[in-house]
Amino acid sequence: MKNLLITLLLLVLIVSCSKSESEPDPNGSGNTNGNNTGGGTLGKGQPGVVGIAGIDAWDKLASSEKDRIKNWNALFLHQSVGQDLEEGAKANGFPFDYYGPNDKTEGGLRGGIFVDVGGIANGNPSEKTRVFRENATRNKDLLQIAIFKFGYADVMDDNFEKVKTEYKAFVDALRAQSPNLRFVHVTPPLVYSTTSFEGNAAKMKVGQWMKDTFKSTDVIFDLQELESNNGACQQNNVWRICTENRNTASDPSDVNGIDSSDGQGHIGKKAGQRISKALLMSIYNAGK
Repeated sequence: MKNLLITLLLLVLIVSCSKSESEPDPNGSGNTNGNNTGGGTLGKGQPGVVGIAGIDAWDKLASSEKDRIKNWNALFLHQSVGQDLEEGAKANGFPFDYYGPNDKTEGGLRGGIFVDVGGIANGNPSEKTRVFRENATRNKDLLQIAIFKFGYADVMDDNFEKVKTEYKAFVDALRAQSPNLRFVHVTPPLVYSTTSFEGNAAKMKVGQWMKDTFKSTDVIFDLQELESNNGACQQNNVWRICTENRNTASDPSDVNGIDSSDGQGHIGKKAGQRISKALLMSIYNAGK
Protein backbone atom coordinates (compact mmCIF):
# COMPACT_ATOMS: atom_id res chain seq x y z
CA MET A 1 0.00 0.00 0.00
CA LYS A 2 2.84 2.32 0.91
CA ASN A 3 4.55 1.68 -2.45
CA LEU A 4 1.27 2.40 -4.26
CA LEU A 5 0.91 5.78 -2.52
CA ILE A 6 4.48 6.76 -3.43
CA THR A 7 3.87 5.78 -7.05
CA LEU A 8 0.69 7.88 -7.20
CA LEU A 9 2.47 10.91 -5.71
CA LEU A 10 5.25 10.63 -8.30
CA LEU A 11 2.69 10.51 -11.12
CA VAL A 12 0.97 13.68 -9.80
CA LEU A 13 4.31 15.52 -9.65
CA ILE A 14 5.24 14.49 -13.21
CA VAL A 15 1.89 15.62 -14.64
CA SER A 16 2.07 18.92 -12.73
CA CYS A 17 5.59 19.71 -13.97
CA SER A 18 4.71 18.83 -17.56
CA LYS A 19 1.69 21.13 -17.47
CA SER A 20 3.64 24.12 -16.12
CA GLU A 21 6.36 23.69 -18.75
CA SER A 22 3.90 23.61 -21.64
CA GLU A 23 1.44 26.30 -20.56
CA PRO A 24 1.42 29.37 -22.84
CA ASP A 25 2.54 32.82 -21.76
CA PRO A 26 -0.31 34.17 -19.56
CA ASN A 27 0.15 37.57 -21.19
CA GLY A 28 -0.67 36.06 -24.58
CA SER A 29 2.66 37.15 -26.06
CA GLY A 30 3.37 33.80 -27.67
CA ASN A 31 6.82 33.95 -26.04
CA THR A 32 7.53 31.00 -23.77
CA ASN A 33 11.29 31.28 -23.35
CA GLY A 34 11.21 33.85 -20.56
CA ASN A 35 13.09 36.49 -22.58
CA ASN A 36 11.67 39.74 -23.98
CA THR A 37 12.13 38.85 -27.63
CA GLY A 38 8.76 40.15 -28.72
CA GLY A 39 6.88 38.18 -31.32
CA GLY A 40 3.53 38.36 -29.58
CA THR A 41 0.57 36.78 -31.33
CA LEU A 42 -1.24 39.14 -33.69
CA GLY A 43 -4.98 39.33 -34.17
CA LYS A 44 -6.82 39.85 -37.44
CA GLY A 45 -5.97 43.56 -37.52
CA GLN A 46 -8.11 46.46 -38.71
CA PRO A 47 -7.14 47.97 -42.08
CA GLY A 48 -7.91 51.61 -42.79
CA VAL A 49 -6.69 55.17 -42.42
CA VAL A 50 -5.59 56.57 -39.06
CA GLY A 51 -5.49 60.36 -38.86
CA ILE A 52 -6.39 62.96 -36.25
CA ALA A 53 -9.10 60.74 -34.76
CA GLY A 54 -6.36 58.26 -33.92
CA ILE A 55 -5.12 60.52 -31.12
CA ASP A 56 -8.36 60.28 -29.17
CA ALA A 57 -8.74 56.60 -30.03
CA TRP A 58 -5.32 55.88 -28.51
CA ASP A 59 -6.14 57.88 -25.38
CA LYS A 60 -9.30 55.84 -24.89
CA LEU A 61 -7.56 52.46 -25.09
CA ALA A 62 -7.07 50.56 -21.85
CA SER A 63 -3.44 50.37 -20.70
CA SER A 64 -3.48 46.60 -21.16
CA GLU A 65 -4.47 47.05 -24.81
CA LYS A 66 -1.81 49.70 -25.42
CA ASP A 67 0.86 47.47 -23.92
CA ARG A 68 0.14 44.74 -26.45
CA ILE A 69 2.16 46.57 -29.10
CA LYS A 70 5.29 46.25 -26.96
CA ASN A 71 5.29 42.52 -27.70
CA TRP A 72 4.99 42.81 -31.47
CA ASN A 73 8.12 42.82 -33.61
CA ALA A 74 7.75 46.04 -35.58
CA LEU A 75 10.41 47.82 -37.66
CA PHE A 76 10.11 51.57 -38.28
CA LEU A 77 12.68 52.99 -40.73
CA HIS A 78 12.67 56.70 -41.45
CA GLN A 79 14.82 59.82 -41.31
CA SER A 80 14.65 63.00 -39.23
CA VAL A 81 10.87 63.52 -39.01
CA GLY A 82 10.67 59.90 -37.92
CA GLN A 83 13.04 60.77 -35.09
CA ASP A 84 10.54 63.41 -33.94
CA LEU A 85 7.82 60.75 -33.97
CA GLU A 86 10.01 58.30 -32.08
CA GLU A 87 10.69 60.93 -29.41
CA GLY A 88 6.96 61.54 -29.15
CA ALA A 89 6.24 57.84 -28.76
CA LYS A 90 8.89 57.62 -26.07
CA ALA A 91 7.28 60.51 -24.19
CA ASN A 92 4.05 58.52 -24.29
CA GLY A 93 5.79 55.53 -22.71
CA PHE A 94 6.41 53.52 -25.88
CA PRO A 95 10.07 53.86 -26.88
CA PHE A 96 11.49 52.26 -30.01
CA ASP A 97 14.72 50.37 -29.36
CA TYR A 98 17.53 51.44 -31.67
CA TYR A 99 17.86 49.45 -34.89
CA GLY A 100 21.16 49.61 -36.74
CA PRO A 101 23.03 47.73 -39.47
CA ASN A 102 22.68 43.96 -39.21
CA ASP A 103 20.41 44.17 -36.16
CA LYS A 104 17.51 41.79 -35.63
CA THR A 105 13.87 42.84 -35.55
CA GLU A 106 13.15 41.24 -32.19
CA GLY A 107 12.29 42.59 -28.77
CA GLY A 108 9.22 44.56 -29.81
CA LEU A 109 9.30 48.06 -31.32
CA ARG A 110 12.50 48.85 -33.23
CA GLY A 111 13.32 52.12 -34.99
CA GLY A 112 16.20 53.29 -37.14
CA ILE A 113 17.19 55.97 -39.63
CA PHE A 114 18.15 55.14 -43.20
CA VAL A 115 21.43 57.00 -42.99
CA ASP A 116 22.52 54.65 -40.17
CA VAL A 117 21.03 51.41 -41.44
CA GLY A 118 22.07 51.77 -45.07
CA GLY A 119 23.98 55.02 -45.51
CA ILE A 120 21.03 56.47 -47.44
CA ALA A 121 20.39 60.21 -47.28
CA ASN A 122 17.12 61.99 -48.00
CA GLY A 123 16.30 62.47 -51.66
CA ASN A 124 16.94 58.86 -52.64
CA PRO A 125 13.62 57.01 -52.23
CA SER A 126 14.65 54.08 -54.44
CA GLU A 127 17.55 53.22 -52.18
CA LYS A 128 15.35 53.52 -49.09
CA THR A 129 12.92 50.90 -50.35
CA ARG A 130 15.89 48.68 -51.25
CA VAL A 131 17.40 48.97 -47.77
CA PHE A 132 14.10 48.32 -46.03
CA ARG A 133 13.43 45.29 -48.21
CA GLU A 134 16.89 43.85 -47.51
CA ASN A 135 16.42 44.22 -43.75
CA ALA A 136 12.90 42.83 -43.85
CA THR A 137 14.11 39.86 -45.89
CA ARG A 138 16.97 39.17 -43.50
CA ASN A 139 14.48 39.21 -40.63
CA LYS A 140 11.56 37.51 -42.38
CA ASP A 141 11.22 34.90 -39.62
CA LEU A 142 10.99 37.62 -36.94
CA LEU A 143 9.40 40.71 -38.43
CA GLN A 144 5.64 41.09 -37.93
CA ILE A 145 4.86 44.75 -38.72
CA ALA A 146 6.67 46.85 -41.34
CA ILE A 147 6.51 50.66 -41.01
CA PHE A 148 8.18 52.57 -43.85
CA LYS A 149 8.31 56.38 -43.98
CA PHE A 150 9.65 58.60 -46.76
CA GLY A 151 11.43 61.83 -45.90
CA TYR A 152 10.08 65.18 -47.08
CA ALA A 153 12.92 65.45 -49.63
CA ASP A 154 12.07 62.10 -51.23
CA VAL A 155 8.85 62.95 -53.06
CA MET A 156 8.86 65.82 -55.56
CA ASP A 157 7.01 66.94 -58.68
CA ASP A 158 9.55 65.29 -60.96
CA ASN A 159 9.58 61.80 -59.39
CA PHE A 160 6.29 61.10 -57.60
CA GLU A 161 5.00 58.70 -60.29
CA LYS A 162 8.22 56.71 -60.10
CA VAL A 163 7.98 56.70 -56.31
CA LYS A 164 4.48 55.20 -56.50
CA THR A 165 5.58 52.48 -58.92
CA GLU A 166 8.65 51.49 -56.94
CA TYR A 167 6.86 51.60 -53.61
CA LYS A 168 4.07 49.32 -54.88
CA ALA A 169 6.65 46.85 -56.21
CA PHE A 170 8.46 46.96 -52.86
CA VAL A 171 5.27 46.20 -50.91
CA ASP A 172 4.19 43.47 -53.32
CA ALA A 173 7.57 41.77 -53.05
CA LEU A 174 7.52 41.74 -49.26
CA ARG A 175 3.92 40.55 -49.19
CA ALA A 176 4.73 37.67 -51.57
CA GLN A 177 7.74 36.74 -49.46
CA SER A 178 5.96 37.05 -46.10
CA PRO A 179 2.17 36.71 -46.56
CA ASN A 180 1.51 37.30 -42.84
CA LEU A 181 3.54 40.51 -42.66
CA ARG A 182 1.48 43.56 -41.63
CA PHE A 183 2.10 47.02 -43.10
CA VAL A 184 1.72 50.52 -41.71
CA HIS A 185 2.08 52.93 -44.64
CA VAL A 186 2.95 56.55 -43.78
CA THR A 187 1.85 59.43 -46.01
CA PRO A 188 4.94 61.52 -46.92
CA PRO A 189 5.60 64.39 -44.50
CA LEU A 190 4.90 67.97 -45.54
CA VAL A 191 7.06 71.07 -45.33
CA TYR A 192 5.91 74.61 -44.58
CA SER A 193 6.49 76.06 -48.05
CA THR A 194 3.84 75.41 -50.70
CA THR A 195 5.97 76.38 -53.70
CA SER A 196 6.12 73.73 -56.41
CA PHE A 197 9.87 73.45 -55.82
CA GLU A 198 9.26 71.97 -52.36
CA GLY A 199 6.83 69.33 -53.61
CA ASN A 200 3.95 69.41 -51.12
CA ALA A 201 1.44 68.91 -53.94
CA ALA A 202 3.34 65.82 -55.09
CA LYS A 203 3.52 64.52 -51.51
CA MET A 204 -0.27 64.90 -51.25
CA LYS A 205 -0.74 62.92 -54.46
CA VAL A 206 1.38 60.07 -53.15
CA GLY A 207 -0.43 60.21 -49.80
CA GLN A 208 -3.83 59.96 -51.47
CA TRP A 209 -2.58 57.15 -53.68
CA MET A 210 -1.42 55.23 -50.58
CA LYS A 211 -4.87 55.57 -49.04
CA ASP A 212 -6.66 54.54 -52.23
CA THR A 213 -4.33 51.60 -52.86
CA PHE A 214 -3.83 50.06 -49.41
CA LYS A 215 -6.72 51.08 -47.14
CA SER A 216 -8.62 47.82 -47.68
CA THR A 217 -5.68 45.58 -46.76
CA ASP A 218 -3.32 47.60 -44.55
CA VAL A 219 -3.15 50.50 -42.12
CA ILE A 220 -2.24 53.97 -43.38
CA PHE A 221 -0.88 56.45 -40.84
CA ASP A 222 -2.00 59.75 -42.38
CA LEU A 223 0.81 61.96 -41.17
CA GLN A 224 -0.24 64.68 -43.65
CA GLU A 225 -3.65 65.02 -42.04
CA LEU A 226 -2.08 65.36 -38.61
CA GLU A 227 0.62 67.82 -39.67
CA SER A 228 -1.80 70.09 -41.53
CA ASN A 229 -4.71 69.73 -39.08
CA ASN A 230 -6.66 68.05 -41.88
CA GLY A 231 -5.92 70.77 -44.42
CA ALA A 232 -6.64 73.70 -42.12
CA CYS A 233 -3.14 74.91 -42.95
CA GLN A 234 -2.84 75.33 -46.71
CA GLN A 235 -2.12 77.78 -49.47
CA ASN A 236 -3.71 77.64 -52.94
CA ASN A 237 -5.20 74.24 -52.09
CA VAL A 238 -1.79 72.83 -51.19
CA TRP A 239 -1.49 71.54 -47.63
CA ARG A 240 1.42 72.56 -45.41
CA ILE A 241 2.57 71.66 -41.91
CA CYS A 242 0.88 73.99 -39.41
CA THR A 243 3.04 76.40 -37.46
CA GLU A 244 1.86 74.91 -34.17
CA ASN A 245 3.11 71.49 -35.29
CA ARG A 246 6.56 72.66 -36.43
CA ASN A 247 9.71 72.70 -34.35
CA THR A 248 9.68 76.44 -33.70
CA ALA A 249 11.22 78.41 -30.83
CA SER A 250 8.03 77.85 -28.83
CA ASP A 251 8.20 74.07 -29.38
CA PRO A 252 11.64 72.93 -30.54
CA SER A 253 12.48 69.33 -31.36
CA ASP A 254 14.78 67.44 -29.00
CA VAL A 255 16.68 65.91 -31.94
CA ASN A 256 16.18 68.41 -34.79
CA GLY A 257 16.20 71.75 -33.02
CA ILE A 258 14.35 74.57 -34.81
CA ASP A 259 13.65 74.66 -38.55
CA SER A 260 15.68 77.35 -40.27
CA SER A 261 13.82 77.43 -43.60
CA ASP A 262 10.29 77.04 -44.99
CA GLY A 263 11.53 74.06 -46.98
CA GLN A 264 11.74 72.00 -43.79
CA GLY A 265 8.99 70.26 -41.85
CA HIS A 266 10.25 68.84 -38.58
CA ILE A 267 7.84 68.35 -35.71
CA GLY A 268 8.05 70.05 -32.31
CA LYS A 269 8.42 68.12 -29.07
CA LYS A 270 4.91 68.73 -27.75
CA ALA A 271 3.36 68.28 -31.18
CA GLY A 272 5.33 65.07 -31.64
CA GLN A 273 4.01 63.62 -28.42
CA ARG A 274 0.46 64.33 -29.55
CA ILE A 275 0.86 63.22 -33.19
CA SER A 276 2.75 60.03 -32.28
CA LYS A 277 -0.35 58.73 -30.50
CA ALA A 278 -1.90 58.23 -33.93
CA LEU A 279 1.22 56.32 -35.03
CA LEU A 280 0.91 54.07 -31.98
CA MET A 281 -2.77 53.60 -32.79
CA SER A 282 -1.81 52.62 -36.34
CA ILE A 283 0.51 49.92 -35.02
CA TYR A 284 -2.21 48.72 -32.67
CA ASN A 285 -4.74 48.51 -35.52
CA ALA A 286 -2.25 46.55 -37.63
CA GLY A 287 -1.90 43.84 -35.05
CA LYS A 288 -5.00 43.82 -32.87
